[in-house]
Amino acid sequence: MQPTDSISDHFRLDFKQVPALKRLRLNTIRDLLYHFPVRYGDVSSVVSIANTNDGDIVTLHGRINNPKTKKSFRGGTPMAEATLSDMTGEKVKIVWFNQAFIAKTINDGDTVKLTGKISDGKYGKTLTNPEIEHTPDMPIDNHDSLFKGESSYEFGYPVYRESRGVTSKWFYHAIRKILANMENLVDPIPDTILKKYKLPELGKALVWIHTPQKQSHADAARKRFAFEEVFMIQIAKGQSRRAFESLFSFQLNINRADVQTFMDRFPFTPTSSQMDSIHAVLSDTESGKPMSRLIEGDVGSGKTFVAATVAYAVTRNRPRKKSPSSPSPKLGEVPAGPRGIATLEEQSFGALQVAYMAPTEVLATQLFENFVEYFKNTGTQIALITGSGCRKFPSKVASQTKNWTSISKTQLTKWIKNGEIPIVIGTHAIIGKKVEFKDLGLVIVDEQHRFGTNQRMKLARKDGHVPHYLSMTATPIPRTLALTIYGDLDLSVIDQMPAGRKPVITNIVPDAKREKSYEHIQSELDAGRQAYVICPRIDEPDPEKEVKLQLKSVKSEAQRLQENIFPNARIDVMHSKMTPAKKEEVMKKFYAHEIDILVSTSVVEVGVNVPNATNIIIEGAERFGLAQLHQLRGRVMRSTHQSHCFLFTDSNNQKTKDRLRAFTSAKNGFELAELDLGLRGSGDLAGLKQWGISDVGMEAIKNLKMVQFARTEAGLLLDTDVKLSNYPILAQSLSDKNFDLHFE
Repeated sequence: MQPTDSISDHFRLDFKQVPALKRLRLNTIRDLLYHFPVRYGDVSSVVSIANTNDGDIVTLHGRINNPKTKKSFRGGTPMAEATLSDMTGEKVKIVWFNQAFIAKTINDGDTVKLTGKISDGKYGKTLTNPEIEHTPDMPIDNHDSLFKGESSYEFGYPVYRESRGVTSKWFYHAIRKILANMENLVDPIPDTILKKYKLPELGKALVWIHTPQKQSHADAARKRFAFEEVFMIQIAKGQSRRAFESLFSFQLNINRADVQTFMDRFPFTPTSSQMDSIHAVLSDTESGKPMSRLIEGDVGSGKTFVAATVAYAVTRNRPRKKSPSSPSPKLGEVPAGPRGIATLEEQSFGALQVAYMAPTEVLATQLFENFVEYFKNTGTQIALITGSGCRKFPSKVASQTKNWTSISKTQLTKWIKNGEIPIVIGTHAIIGKKVEFKDLGLVIVDEQHRFGTNQRMKLARKDGHVPHYLSMTATPIPRTLALTIYGDLDLSVIDQMPAGRKPVITNIVPDAKREKSYEHIQSELDAGRQAYVICPRIDEPDPEKEVKLQLKSVKSEAQRLQENIFPNARIDVMHSKMTPAKKEEVMKKFYAHEIDILVSTSVVEVGVNVPNATNIIIEGAERFGLAQLHQLRGRVMRSTHQSHCFLFTDSNNQKTKDRLRAFTSAKNGFELAELDLGLRGSGDLAGLKQWGISDVGMEAIKNLKMVQFARTEAGLLLDTDVKLSNYPILAQSLSDKNFDLHFE
């Protein structure tokens, strides 16, 4: 049995198992070996229905059959009813009195854990009003057959992530068969690294993670595979970084005094974090290799000011023309002169160009308007290009009071190609085939996780060379995660807020206290302020569907607020199904205070800047992640007025309460990101597939030292063998994994 063999080569799969394995992205024997248990069940806790007695308080595992609602024969009490069948085939009746809604939250075939009291009457056994917990699995076997021949096995049975059609029990037996027949299993991690960090070799680690006989075995195996994943990510990112640095880019000469004069134009003093980030970026552009940097900045921390200052410094540089003796550099080749820098002579005219890409038209337009204010009287031309149209600053029409004018895309792209416009701001339209830059010196990508890798690279590798690359994000990311998924970028953090900003007062509001929140917002509206109301859904759920979440919707909530709560307020809505032009129209009206209350989905999460909006209500707050809640709260962190955030929730779940309390107490997004990571168990981490990291890899992200060790070892290895010529197994493993990690 070879690691690269197809699963179907060694296992007879039925018509349900084939699509189930495909959904789990399991194709080869190696994939199965790396499908690790999500947890280990306690054998002693498995109780079969047959072994229960009248009056026992028991916990039963099984599958739900035929859930339904009904009314009791006497009194007409509403109730939910179902049957539970366990692994032995035994069944027990389940009844929930006065809780008919439970039947709508469970489906036929669901695997659950029930805890309650057994009664044994003339109609058989019944479990009455039990607590219910949905589980992704069932115990592998009953006591008599569990781990036959392994009397020393005392740790517990492995529980695997399932998909409809393939069970945890199937995984257990399939992987046991593989472990007994595995051939040519070569460890991708160099032996020196395994010994240095006392990690078990691959074969032993696989046995220990799938069939641990004690806790230390399971811990050692998970540690090894966590290190392996982060190490490989760092190798992949390191290779990408070195390839990027080998490409041609402009080496800049920064006039620091001129840059300081530009910053002195602003009516505020930059924070030390902002200045550190600016100096780091400018030093990168002078270093002799292409810059590749990520700036993490909390909502409202002043990243746009940093971007504007850097853009100014770059556009004050002249393009460089090729000297007669200097060959033309080709994409992917190291040109003459220092690594990544062509031997070029500076021209006496023109300016290097800056492309600034934003994820939405609303944000791109707002950035353009900000840059117009920043660059007034500097003589710098600025353009905006989106799917809805193009603008240019300054306007040549004297009567234009707004200082910019709308122009055709054909004319704008001509000026960009000629190098006449140094700064171009836009959405993904900026990477269109017809948009060509003459001397692109710097690319800035705002909220880069909102763009696919191919979209970002189209801009970063345009016109036969790589411009310096600066990514900016307001998404709070734990330091360990940033060092991993953005391992090919240098990292700067803006962790200070501008002077005068007051922290947002955040309160968790149960249903009984809604009225006081509304009274506060009314007083704020009377004082001339504005407010956001965020809802989890756009429309009301289909009333024909039995199983539906009772969440607030944008449309119905806007109507309710208008009719019953704020009858004199100007209320409008915004959501993701609206056209970009319509969303932009609504945001313009809100910015101009033609709207008092904006009821929206989380589409307002990133970048929208309305300083007069000082209050935000978040309905169904438990439905949002902490990072997203922080982004939403950031909408009211834009002014010196005291702002308030109200979290409306009717959840009584203790974990939810803990998460929301953590949110109210966190001082900034970075602290919040660390809290969020600390609150997550392995089950929660399984839902973070957008990071592109496995469950065991996500566990490693909690360990800063492990990430740093993996990063160090990857760097040392690549310094001597960037193509991994001496490590063919590691190279093949990287190819198989096809790492392309980014937060999307």
